Amino acid sequence: MVLDKLHYVPPDGPVRVVHRDDDLLLVDKPSGLLSVPGKDMAHRDCLETRVKAAFEGALLVHRLDLDTSGLMVFAMNKRAQRHLGLQFERRRIAKSYIAIVSGLVVGDEGLIDLPLIVDWPNRPLQKVCHETGKPAQTAWQVLARGDGETRLGLWPRTGRSHQLRVHLQALGHPILGDRFYGDTGSAPRLMLHAESLELHHPADGARLLFKCPCPF
Repeated sequence: MVLDKLHYVPPDGPVRVVHRDDDLLLVDKPSGLLSVPGKDMAHRDCLETRVKAAFEGALLVHRLDLDTSGLMVFAMNKRAQRHLGLQFERRRIAKSYIAIVSGLVVGDEGLIDLPLIVDWPNRPLQKVCHETGKPAQTAWQVLARGDGETRLGLWPRTGRSHQLRVHLQALGHPILGDRFYGDTGSAPRLMLHAESLELHHPADGARLLFKCPCPF
């Protein structure tokens, strides 16, 4: 069964710019704001709409989940959009995330290597499937341990939908506040933040690292 209709109450406030030049626009997406418009008219407000209203010519390159906060990059022209799109496709963009998960993770670092596929009866949920799933890998490292929870650094090597959320659930440590794969009442929001993006600048190919401070 498809999930119940989303009760959407997007946060207010202007677009928070991390970096802007003639080719790139990096912004900090708040948790609770869609990356792109939904089909329902009540879901039209989103980061893409706000960015295009504030920055003429901005073009979408990738997305973050509704409940995830952090860095998103937009292109400021078609050439830059093609350049960035190829970097994502060829896995030349490095991303890092911060998450707080339930329980005390054993070990200090590791790699989750579990194939993922959409769970069609329950879409948009994803699931681990060794028979038909697409390859998915997530490197992780413990940053801190607290009272029944662990703070992790995450480095996805692939970009599957809900990859980090499903991988951590499969590890036995769902992300706090995850309404799909964990206990939504365990935190006021999904405790997942896109902290950094490393990419080649479309103009000269220079390798650049952009960071966005974690709000939790």
